[in-house]
Amino acid sequence: MSAVSRILVLGGGRSSEHEVSLASSSSVAEGLRTAGYEVRSVVIGRDAVWRDEAGDELSLTPGRGIPEIDVVFPVLHGPFGEDGTIQGLLETIDVPYVGAGVLASALCMDKVVFKDLMAQAGIPQVNYGAVTVARWREHPQAVLRELEALRLPVFVKPARLGSSVGIARVAEASALRAALDDAFRYDPMVIVEAAATGIEVECSVLGNGDPIASMPGEILLAGGESGWYDYEAKYTPGGMQLMVPARISQSAQERVRELAVEAFVRSGCAGLARADFFVDGESVLVNELNTLPGFTATSVYGALFAASGLPYPELLSRLVTLAVERHEFERAHSF
Repeated sequence: MSAVSRILVLGGGRSSEHEVSLASSSSVAEGLRTAGYEVRSVVIGRDAVWRDEAGDELSLTPGRGIPEIDVVFPVLHGPFGEDGTIQGLLETIDVPYVGAGVLASALCMDKVVFKDLMAQAGIPQVNYGAVTVARWREHPQAVLRELEALRLPVFVKPARLGSSVGIARVAEASALRAALDDAFRYDPMVIVEAAATGIEVECSVLGNGDPIASMPGEILLAGGESGWYDYEAKYTPGGMQLMVPARISQSAQERVRELAVEAFVRSGCAGLARADFFVDGESVLVNELNTLPGFTATSVYGALFAASGLPYPELLSRLVTLAVERHEFERAHSF
């Protein structure tokens, strides 16, 4: 154990993924305690107020860190936690924290911006289109005509949410309008993606400047079949199965790991991320990069590294070390 021993775990948050975050942060706190750290849990309420385990409110002073805390471990999913906002606050406070910085967090949270960056880099991915709520309201027929180029079925998603919140699979043209309306309840920007063939494969990434990728895993639904990995499958115990290694060729496995690291580095990520793919034979398509993936008992990120030889408590300890290393590296520069 290094001199770093006191960890503040942040859970909850203002987003629609509040409850999921509470489950994740509880698992992280337990794992850190198992690894030998002193853990303080803080919940950010839907009202944005920070409260400790006793229910007392916390106040923060810019540049002063957090008293008696060495590292913050944010386990916040969705807006106001995974999108660079909490990261900016922690930068202002000047405290080491686990995970990606402000820019990478914001970039990966925005599915449209992320896919635009991957397209510019020539990284293979599914076809997609972006729609703003303003344009949808003003020119709905034009939007529907443009989206016809993607061909059905398509997936309609809020651009800046996770955990499959607000996502719909649309197989009939008559259902597309309702799916867009529903997605706009969560986000003024919506992404529409062409459905990909093959299976859903996920790969965990760990590191700062020289990241490593886990063994890829395949997502199966409760009955053992491949299919859409929706909210219920993700967070219902027994709702999904993780098969490691994925049932893909050795060359496809290596391609998944290679692209996972490339997407991680190109996005400027640090600490951790989970990369999601569609694999059909030797065709490997990047879907998205999650900078704060789920850490519940059913989550994939830790399970993939456990299958790759890195147990959960050791994984968390490594993430804490990476947070300190990044903080020291960046503070050595005069911005």
